[in-house]
Amino acid sequence: MKRILSCLIIIFTLFFTGCIESNIEPSNNIEKYFKVIVLDVGQGDSILIQTPNRKNILIDSGSNSVRESFLNKLDKNKVKDIEVLISTHPHEDHIGNMDDVIKNYNINNIYMPKVTTNTKTFISMMEEIKKKNIKIKPAKAGIKFDVDGVEFELLAPNENYYEELNNYSVVVRVKYKSRAFLFMGDAEKLSEGEILKKGYEVGADVIKLGHHGSSSSSSVQFIKKVNPKYAVISVGKDNSYGHPHRETISLLNKLRIKYFRTDEVGDIIFETDGYNLWTKK
Repeated sequence: MKRILSCLIIIFTLFFTGCIESNIEPSNNIEKYFKVIVLDVGQGDSILIQTPNRKNILIDSGSNSVRESFLNKLDKNKVKDIEVLISTHPHEDHIGNMDDVIKNYNINNIYMPKVTTNTKTFISMMEEIKKKNIKIKPAKAGIKFDVDGVEFELLAPNENYYEELNNYSVVVRVKYKSRAFLFMGDAEKLSEGEILKKGYEVGADVIKLGHHGSSSSSSVQFIKKVNPKYAVISVGKDNSYGHPHRETISLLNKLRIKYFRTDEVGDIIFETDGYNLWTKK
């Protein structure tokens, strides 16, 4: 119990009130394409974003059950440093390997929502953050930053308190020139409604659906507003939750949105020069 209380104290000392906008300087070693890799981490989430200069942005880290394969995927994609690490919300299937990521990589920026849990996974993550003396940037709607000319905007969370932990999820819209991607974490219909009410730009070529394709996310109004060409569902094979739900797949088919599932095709890769967009599997 003392360990839990001390960890919670650490959390609030690590958070600080950040600026709405910040800029991260690009390097001079320019490569050609912007890349998004939705990693196959089973029943969980992890997205690796690589800028044209190969700066790395990591959103979530899957569950601890896939630790070895997840770390191998980072090595395979030549990840050495992480410019921005985003923890969408403290569910184990999203932060399961954050302690290893923070321990083994140089992290320049960490964004997290202001919500805590007393799970072993969350506490381990916070302890590694403390060891490296990294200041946490509180993630909330309206925050913008730039990495190598790639624009990032946080669209959620919009409130300070939710009954459902999923609705604390950090929703990230990423734009490179004329192409955009939307990453929903586990945000549910309540959060989607708040985003629409605030009038944020949500249009995207690719959406990573909220909550693994659950019917608790992906409202008709929201998906129509996003109007994606592609949808991605990060999900474990034969999972016990029935993800993705039938209603979600039916909606995608009705709106003629092409979708990819990590349980069927593994890692899903999108590349763009800012104008043309293509997929690799």
